[in-house]
Amino acid sequence: MQDTFVTIARFPYSTEAQIAKGRLEADGIEVFLRDNLTIDTDPLVSQAIGGVKLKVLAKDEERAREILKSIKAYSVDNEGHPIVCPNCKGEHIEMYTSINNFKSLMSFLIGLLFFTLPFSARYQYKCEDCKTEFPIKN
Repeated sequence: MQDTFVTIARFPYSTEAQIAKGRLEADGIEVFLRDNLTIDTDPLVSQAIGGVKLKVLAKDEERAREILKSIKAYSVDNEGHPIVCPNCKGEHIEMYTSINNFKSLMSFLIGLLFFTLPFSARYQYKCEDCKTEFPIKN
């Protein structure tokens, strides 16, 4: 069982997987990528086959997951300081776009129809620790 590979992460493109692979190999963890050549050949099949799979030996799984978790980028403010959750004071904050009013819906639809970027988007933050959602403060 210890000589088998387990999937610890999936990436839509092989470039992201190569970065994670390099970081894990630098820490002495043996890494194997699966389906990276298929996706490099035809990136449109990435979602159909489940992306590039990052695999490590079962004995290294826990340590590899901790390393990947430690290098994940979280949201920062304009000065480079981590954004803090107003509820739990955690710093594991992700930014996402929301369509929550008519203006942002119309912007999304126009962008979809004319292949342009939306000109009105609302951004929110979400804490990964306590799942609190809060708006950007300007």
